[in-house]
Amino acid sequence: MRIAMNGVTGRMGYRQHLVRSLLAIREEGGLDLGNGEILWPEPVLVGRREDALRAIAERHGLTDWSTDLGAVLAAGGERAVEIYFDAQITSARAGAAEHAIAAGKHVYLEKPVAGDLDAALRLARLARAAGVRHGVVQDKLFLPGLLKLKRLVEGGFFGEILSVRGEFGYWVFEGDWQRPQRPSWNYRAEDGGGITTDMFPHWEYVLHELFGRVLSVWAHITTHVPRRWDERGAPYAATADDAAYALFQLDGGIVAQINSSWSVRVMRDELVEFQVDGTHGSAVAGLRRCRIQHRAATPKPVWNPDLPAPESFRDQWQEVPDNAEFANGFRAQWELFLRHVALGEPYRWDLAAGARGVQLAELGMRSSAEGRRLDVPELEL
Repeated sequence: MRIAMNGVTGRMGYRQHLVRSLLAIREEGGLDLGNGEILWPEPVLVGRREDALRAIAERHGLTDWSTDLGAVLAAGGERAVEIYFDAQITSARAGAAEHAIAAGKHVYLEKPVAGDLDAALRLARLARAAGVRHGVVQDKLFLPGLLKLKRLVEGGFFGEILSVRGEFGYWVFEGDWQRPQRPSWNYRAEDGGGITTDMFPHWEYVLHELFGRVLSVWAHITTHVPRRWDERGAPYAATADDAAYALFQLDGGIVAQINSSWSVRVMRDELVEFQVDGTHGSAVAGLRRCRIQHRAATPKPVWNPDLPAPESFRDQWQEVPDNAEFANGFRAQWELFLRHVALGEPYRWDLAAGARGVQLAELGMRSSAEGRRLDVPELEL
């Protein structure tokens, strides 16, 4: 199955989608579809920088790459691609995806799927009308820590879930004295950058899948570090937000609060952690670990500011065992999407789900600008 991969010269497109997903599948002999059938993914690298594409292709023994997306989508016969994948900068994604849908290709997109809700809904409607299969990357659902958390939810461990608290982020160096860990376009609003646009789509599907639909949002969004240095060492004004503090109301009365920041120094065990509190127990889940405290094992702390705490609170939590082998989350979802395309197996993380993420980011930005809570209406396609 030939797959046009647009944006593989970027860190995420290259490391997670090409190397750790499709090439990893090839290294293990392809994707076993059952009944003696093996699906062999054949990446066709697409991008703007010819030298970078050539270098990646030579490094991994790939033969097909192009800087002409139109020609790749128009190719027929043995050179025809069946799937178009996009991990470009956000501002370029919707237009390229529309082109692919018009060419009759199945589409699989990084999030956010578009820069605004109208464009995201248009993509979903176009894909539905064209009859192509479509999906959006929702990788955090496949993290070991969140898979364990989902197991707890489905097993009724929490009783009635009361609240969810999430902390995400780390210090991204400004670029003047240490190289930044993220590309400069992430900090330019005109290029689709900003932590709200980047992370709220993640929080939408995590909350929606594990706890319930988001009914309202109140957010405070800001730019803590207004001046940064780009890949060439040139200073520039950061026009996009680098921190977002949000309160969400979910179905069933659950309250969720999530802080997202690229201007915070980490004092937690993992770069993202969610604490879930319920009437029967609590859990703290990160990328890989998940720890629990049942109500029968909950200690009885007493507030006394005059004496040091007599116990270690972290030691009072129990580790949730793996009980399974966890594949790379991006690869796991790629395999499901490839089976969806090849066999028609169910797949619920479609462009409508992607549009919900864009909607929440848009409403978060508006909530911050207007200083008020906003309801999140159900989308109609």
